[in-house]
Amino acid sequence: MKILQLLAVLAVSSTLLLSTSCGEAVSAKPYPLDTCLVSGEKLGEMGAPVVINHEGQEIKFCCKSCLPDFKEDPAKYLKKLTEKKD
Repeated sequence: MKILQLLAVLAVSSTLLLSTSCGEAVSAKPYPLDTCLVSGEKLGEMGAPVVINHEGQEIKFCCKSCLPDFKEDPAKYLKKLTEKKD
């Protein structure tokens, strides 16, 4: 019986996670650059880019090492997006 309860919880959790991540991907504004927002490196040269959704904006990084720098001061890096759009 405990196994069935565990499987039910896992099924519901998986469904919620999938619907949340799918919803974020659809609602995020596309990332307009072909370079990492933090390092400036061309995306894809260090493997698959790391992609996050920050307040409805898709952000791409060349690697996971750039993510802490972005999280420390997002406004500093988000300025690059507005500069490119102007």
